[in-house]
Amino acid sequence: MKMDKPKIQEQLLEPETIAFLESKVEYKHKLIENITLDQQEASKVSFENVVFRHVTISESTLEQFEFTDVRFEHCDFSNVNLSGAFMHRIEWHNCKFVGTDFSNSRLQNVSFLHGLGDYSNFRFAHLKQVSFSESTLIGADFAYLALQKMEFSQCKIDQASLTGTKMKDLDLSDCEFDSLVLTMEDLNGCVISPHQAATFVGLMGLIIK
Repeated sequence: MKMDKPKIQEQLLEPETIAFLESKVEYKHKLIENITLDQQEASKVSFENVVFRHVTISESTLEQFEFTDVRFEHCDFSNVNLSGAFMHRIEWHNCKFVGTDFSNSRLQNVSFLHGLGDYSNFRFAHLKQVSFSESTLIGADFAYLALQKMEFSQCKIDQASLTGTKMKDLDLSDCEFDSLVLTMEDLNGCVISPHQAATFVGLMGLIIK
């Protein structure tokens, strides 16, 4: 998938130490690394031209955050509420987002590589040019997406929900799954491999004899 990468000006980044997150604060040209924040509650915080490295945030509510030209490296945002976020030209490398709530968010030119995102929630999100590569997304919720372009490459998506998401041109052929939660009418145009066909035959209530 052709995708715009973050326009990060590494030479302009300044180290930033954050003790807590406060609403309606802007961070620009920052390097944020080696910090752990727990039980944060903030909204409408913006990050532009920022690198997060080895940052852990847990059990926090961070609603309507804005990220533009940001790269996350080896971060853990598990069980964080990031609902209503805006993300443009973002890369997530080797990050954990288990149970993270991205619902009702807008993601454009966003890539997740080598991620662990089991039970993450993208329900009702707007996704345009979003890629998941070599990631584990067991039980993740991709229901009712406003989808323009999404790509799964060598991902584990067993028990993921795609209910109400139009899957035309979505290629699942190199993904691993035994079952998915979806409706048959949304499958039209989805690309699968021959060995995955039996799974979808089962969804239709048919029996192969």
